[in-house]
Amino acid sequence: MTLAKLIEQLDLKVYTGRNELTRPISGGYASDLLSDVLAHGQKDQLWVTLQIHPNIIAVAAFKELAAIVLVNGREPAAETVELARKERVSIIGTPLTAFEFVGRVYGLGIQGT
Repeated sequence: MTLAKLIEQLDLKVYTGRNELTRPISGGYASDLLSDVLAHGQKDQLWVTLQIHPNIIAVAAFKELAAIVLVNGREPAAETVELARKERVSIIGTPLTAFEFVGRVYGLGIQGT
């Protein structure tokens, strides 16, 4: 599945990375600990988090993640958006809780590690 298809199916908000929406999604990882994502996140995965600060961009870029998904209606900080655009990192958002979002994504066939 691609980011574009996921965004369409779950009516997600795109904050950054509109040019990256054809990127495939290989799986997902949910964590709010940056060190945990650095240790276990894998290339082309969705990262589900409620963190909104600029450090999430460094992690996502380093791990080559497909996108960062902000849950609970959280919106990225202005500095985060600016850095994401520079690093070409997609940030998308949902009003759903992490639990509900992950359940829906799993139901669409995207699995975690």
